[in-house]
Amino acid sequence: MKSSRVPVRSYYALLGSLAAVFIWSGIRPHDYFTWLLEVTPGLILIAVLIGIYRRTPLTLLTYTLVWAHVILLFVGGHYTYVEVPLFNWLRDTFDLERNYYDRLGHFMQGFVPAILTREILIRKIPLQPGGWLVFLTLSVCLGFSAFYELLEFTVAKLTGTAAESFLGTQGDVWDTQWDMMCALIGAAFSLLLLGKSHNRAMRLPGAFKLQIP
Repeated sequence: MKSSRVPVRSYYALLGSLAAVFIWSGIRPHDYFTWLLEVTPGLILIAVLIGIYRRTPLTLLTYTLVWAHVILLFVGGHYTYVEVPLFNWLRDTFDLERNYYDRLGHFMQGFVPAILTREILIRKIPLQPGGWLVFLTLSVCLGFSAFYELLEFTVAKLTGTAAESFLGTQGDVWDTQWDMMCALIGAAFSLLLLGKSHNRAMRLPGAFKLQIP
């Protein structure tokens, strides 16, 4: 397996556009407390990836997925996950029971980390594409989703009603379980949809296989 360093122009294009969306998201958001809670994970992830770039450059595919996920976080931080206008329109137009931007966010919470986790496991352990890689990747994604739910719970307990927009439960008593299920589905779908493309991006031999050998 050969290391695949991202072209510098692509790297700066992704980073520059993220900076622009971040600035926009911080201009008169729904409320600054929720905005800070929502954008902080994205900022931490960006800082970590920049910090490890020279030692562990990742594929352009992985960076692009992270870019999309962080933009989603910034948009959610600006409006809150329950008030994103497009998804309010979808709710009202199709008589849906809730604003589904929150569900999309948790789906992406599995979809994007699956490829990021997969790449790190391949580069650092290393693991070959196959059953164990799939199992460990899904486990990490589900574990991270559960950790995030615990983080939301902790924030809610410490701040009370101030965290209502951050939780985004919209009255669903099973919201936590649905969030973790969406993340797991997103992770599995990501591996099935992008596994072969990720192999090519990492210049790995062979095809992605879901079956446990």
